[in-house]
Amino acid sequence: MTDLTTSATNRRTLNTQDYKTLGLAALGGALEFYDFIIFVFFSLVIGHLFFPQDMPQWLSQVQTYGIFAAGYLIRPFGGIVMAHFGDLFGRKRMFTLSILLMALPTLLIGCLPTYQDIGYAAPLLLLLMRLCQGLAVGGEVPGAWTFVAEHVPKHRIGLACGILTSGLSLGILLGSLISTLINMVFEGESMNTWGWRIPFIVGGIFGFLAMYLRRWLKETPIFIEMQQRKSSETVKRLPVLIVLRDHFPQTLLSMLLTWILSAGIMVVILMAPIYLQKQVGFSAMQALQANTLAIIGLIMSCTLYGALMDRFAIGKVFIVGSLIAVITIGCFYFSLASHPQLLFVTYPLAGFGVGVVGSFAYFMVKAFPTEVRYSGVSFSFNMAYAIAGGLTPLLLSIFTDLFNKLAPAFYVVSLFSLGAVIGVVLLCSQHNYIAKDFD
Repeated sequence: MTDLTTSATNRRTLNTQDYKTLGLAALGGALEFYDFIIFVFFSLVIGHLFFPQDMPQWLSQVQTYGIFAAGYLIRPFGGIVMAHFGDLFGRKRMFTLSILLMALPTLLIGCLPTYQDIGYAAPLLLLLMRLCQGLAVGGEVPGAWTFVAEHVPKHRIGLACGILTSGLSLGILLGSLISTLINMVFEGESMNTWGWRIPFIVGGIFGFLAMYLRRWLKETPIFIEMQQRKSSETVKRLPVLIVLRDHFPQTLLSMLLTWILSAGIMVVILMAPIYLQKQVGFSAMQALQANTLAIIGLIMSCTLYGALMDRFAIGKVFIVGSLIAVITIGCFYFSLASHPQLLFVTYPLAGFGVGVVGSFAYFMVKAFPTEVRYSGVSFSFNMAYAIAGGLTPLLLSIFTDLFNKLAPAFYVVSLFSLGAVIGVVLLCSQHNYIAKDFD
């Protein structure tokens, strides 16, 4: 009788409660992701205000990216701790806590005094706020994927993860739109005085709103069932050690996929507007408008690829999607010098190509069993993102300025080619990497 009930549950379509869970999780994730990445859209202004005026622009920008990177480098610690308690005591509690840890420092960044006011204490306070944000986002993204995957039917996990990743991308879109609006309304001294502060203050308020909305979320049925049958001995184990001991191949593949994801999001979506201004000569308004279209393409594509994961083999989707990304991203970067007028065509297509990353979460949540799923996804995602996401802006900024303007293109195209290789590996032996309770 239990098997029949489980089978019927797995065959059902998404119901009202599923959509409510997805909506609240995606909205909260969007607002939290907005809080984390709005920093990069105003990095030029922040670099000008939080470091000495006589410092060379390139050095100021490197230090600004260094503070941005700090938020990524601290993520594994926050992610591992939050995932540990999430695996032991429940997904919902950590899922809600992460919002608070993001909203408060975001609000405070918008109120910080600048270098002119308090000297070197200004960048130090900014660094502290970024570290707090990194702790929060370390638990948010893996927690969100785990949360929705354990709520929906098994044959709708791909769609759910795709929608959620689109929701996270919506946070980037929100950041791009607000950045565009701020740049339209403020300029010069008014931007430096208080215009740049508005996005952070608004983000902090949004974060507290998202925390309130998440009160209506329920604990995942899979976690509740696991808790009922879990022995006290199991509770005492450290989930992340079990992940590394028993699920190392899945961890390695998840880290490689995260590296590819970080390249697509960081370089093509977040860093490209500054690249278009500094290296190609587009105005801030043109770059942000094109970026908005690229993010819309990313949002559409994440949902599409997520849905495809429920219908086709993981490896096939990775291979086709990664090759499409290689072509569209290559066309975007390599056409800028000869055909810059095509920006509003090639950039949205590149954004759509990057959207294959919306399917990566599907593999990650299915690679680890329920007992350590949150910890497995969190460790893999945050460790890879801390290294790749943290160092990529800094290194590519240096290489682009000093060596080759097309360094970002070579970097991203190479990594999405790796995505196709991973697809081949999974196509040959997919079931070796999928947890039994999700197979």
